[in-house]
Amino acid sequence: MIASDPFLAGFDLHDIDAGGTRIRAATGGSGPPVLLLHGHPQTHATWRDVAPRLAERFSVVAMDLRGYGDSAKPDGGEGHINYSKRAMAGDAVAVMRALGHERFAVVGHDRGGRVAHRMALDHPEAVTRLAVFDIAPTATMYARTDKDFATRYFWWFFLIQPAPLPERLIAADPEFFLRTHVDGQSKTPGSPSGDLFAEYLRVYRDPATRHAICEDYRAAATIDLEHDAADAGKRIKVPLLSLWGAKGTVGRTYDVLGTWREKASDVSGRALDCGHTLQEERPNEVLAELARFLR
Repeated sequence: MIASDPFLAGFDLHDIDAGGTRIRAATGGSGPPVLLLHGHPQTHATWRDVAPRLAERFSVVAMDLRGYGDSAKPDGGEGHINYSKRAMAGDAVAVMRALGHERFAVVGHDRGGRVAHRMALDHPEAVTRLAVFDIAPTATMYARTDKDFATRYFWWFFLIQPAPLPERLIAADPEFFLRTHVDGQSKTPGSPSGDLFAEYLRVYRDPATRHAICEDYRAAATIDLEHDAADAGKRIKVPLLSLWGAKGTVGRTYDVLGTWREKASDVSGRALDCGHTLQEERPNEVLAELARFLR
């Protein structure tokens, strides 16, 4: 243990060796294991209003994805392979095994949802239930891109540009870029709270973080699509819960449940009255949905 988590009440922080990659994880509670994965530009702190209450019934692990938060930020490697969702899913499984959890439920928001999707395909023996927040499958979203989506989600096409173009442009004013991004996605006044935004900005000021984030998106537009194409015939067998923000781009652009029924056999879910970051904007509703789904 490193210390008590300053954001997740009752949780302890750990640095865990996930097959050679150092991953920061917070642990708390007891009961059946649940893994929480954040998105961009968040860290595991995004689960502040959800994780401690889940920990009343579950053994909860909230980790920083590689490249994010206080986890290691390895080089992208050839073809951005080190930020493929396959590599990031491997980290998560290794973390859970190191903590003694061979089988577990996984809940992923945004990028974390994409990692969770890949985990359910690559490690079906480990995943018991899968919840994804405010995403449609990556390959589906790229295949159905139009002008409206490209305008709303411009960073999908900006961050994938060859290095160092996006890295240098964001470096000119990281706080402005981050604030613009977060404010554009959240549809709930006051979300995220000031201290959460400060935490996200703390790590966003690190050039290594910004480069890793770009590598994550570059991988999504290249090697992840190759992996998805190779597994086009595979279906997720475990129950899948999809929640999304009714005021966000995903909810307005896609038949969200329909996209997941193309990938999984047992799909349920609904929209919440919020924007992109459900766990920050509507934590009580998220907890209610997870309580029903995970019981």
